[in-house]
Amino acid sequence: MTIEVWVDVICPWCYLAKRRLEAALRESGGTGGVLWRSYELVPEAPAVPGLTTVETMIGFGEDGREVTARFARIRRLGRQEGLTLNLPTARPVNSFDAHRLIHLAGRYGRRGQALEAVLRAYHTDNLDIADHDVLAGLAEQAGLDPGEARRALALGGPLAAEDHLGELVRADERRAAELGVRGVPAFVRGGEVVAAGLPSQQALTALLLDLHEVRGEVAGMAESFPAADAQGDVRSPR
Repeated sequence: MTIEVWVDVICPWCYLAKRRLEAALRESGGTGGVLWRSYELVPEAPAVPGLTTVETMIGFGEDGREVTARFARIRRLGRQEGLTLNLPTARPVNSFDAHRLIHLAGRYGRRGQALEAVLRAYHTDNLDIADHDVLAGLAEQAGLDPGEARRALALGGPLAAEDHLGELVRADERRAAELGVRGVPAFVRGGEVVAAGLPSQQALTALLLDLHEVRGEVAGMAESFPAADAQGDVRSPR
């Protein structure tokens, strides 16, 4: 059975969850498939980079020391999964076009590769993932034709008559709303949300193998994080 996973590319918990799910897939012998779905945590975010993540959060009134400590914890978690997460110096941007690119990659069976390229570009390399030239380069890294990626991305936007890739993103988001998904990462199996936030690799392996009653087991095996961290990231109020 396929596990659907809703993610946003600007969410560090989603990058961590992807690594844990990949490890769980190896541990389970590749049982079941994974389908990555689109979600925008901040759909109104600008398409041009502005303040860093740290500056943004402090600007919203959060304590600077608490923000620094939180990002240090995320960085440690990243190292445990083999990731370099440079979240403090990332500059949040609108993720819609990045999701459109990932759906383009899905036409060629390379959605996971495109998602990986975008996640690394934002969280590790701090690139502008709203920039079409950057996205075309990431498309090439994922095994796509960068020229096709540029042309497909150029078809979108508020004035576009047709935007098939954008409609795929919106369809994912509508289904998330129907399922009651309000934050990411969120894991869905058989039309039911079975896990949210950052479960342990063991919990994800159990989910893939269907060894346990998923609701109780995933909740019981989830790691002990502060509440806001364990729940992943929640969409901002609109």
